[in-house]
Amino acid sequence: MARLFASPSASRRVLGLLLCAAILAGAAEMLSPAPSLAGEGRAIPAPVLDEPASGATSEVAVLAGGCFWGVQAVFQHVDGVTNAVSGYAGGEKTTADYRLVSSGTTGHAESVRVSFDPRKISYGRILQIYFSVAHDPTQLNRQGPDRGTQYRSAIFPTSAEQETVAKAYIAQLDQAHSFDAAIVTRIEPNRTFYPAEAYHQDYLMLHPDQPYIVINDLPKVAELKRLFPEIFRAEPVLVSQAGITN
Repeated sequence: MARLFASPSASRRVLGLLLCAAILAGAAEMLSPAPSLAGEGRAIPAPVLDEPASGATSEVAVLAGGCFWGVQAVFQHVDGVTNAVSGYAGGEKTTADYRLVSSGTTGHAESVRVSFDPRKISYGRILQIYFSVAHDPTQLNRQGPDRGTQYRSAIFPTSAEQETVAKAYIAQLDQAHSFDAAIVTRIEPNRTFYPAEAYHQDYLMLHPDQPYIVINDLPKVAELKRLFPEIFRAEPVLVSQAGITN
């Protein structure tokens, strides 16, 4: 959906208000149909292939699944995650800017760098959460109301092992028909992650009543708690506490 204003937060606020108005008026048919409801999670099997134990205490996963506000919030509530930073991946450093990325012409996708302790949670488990509740991996270049390549479903592996696990898991889920359509998630290795502007960090925690957040992102956190209660953490890890570079 095209941006309505130059201000990044203003456009999403207006979009959220329009969505609320449509729902209250019973005019849902005016919105473009989506394969699933916003925030609707899906129970899927864990990956058969995962990274072997290495003794490492820290690892990084970079994931894209639509607006980074919701993806970040989901992983901030996962036990074993030590930080989740919103940012951009897939393009050049010179275009890692919100207004440029929003044009859909930079090659970047809104992404989240998830730092985690592999002794507590595996990369495969991170991917299970990503596919299950963080976004809908069957939507091509869109998530819910947001459209464009900057909202694509993509995994940016940080190692050859991550790439192998991600490819195998996608094949596993497709073979099992875990979703109603084929997974369109792209695997894009050798891409650099660039942190987003400070006002995008911890966005859901700072703006929990914003209509866009209420409609699209809070349900994802609720689904995380429902489907993964054993690893759900009530108190999120925040960038404001962990730091943007960690």
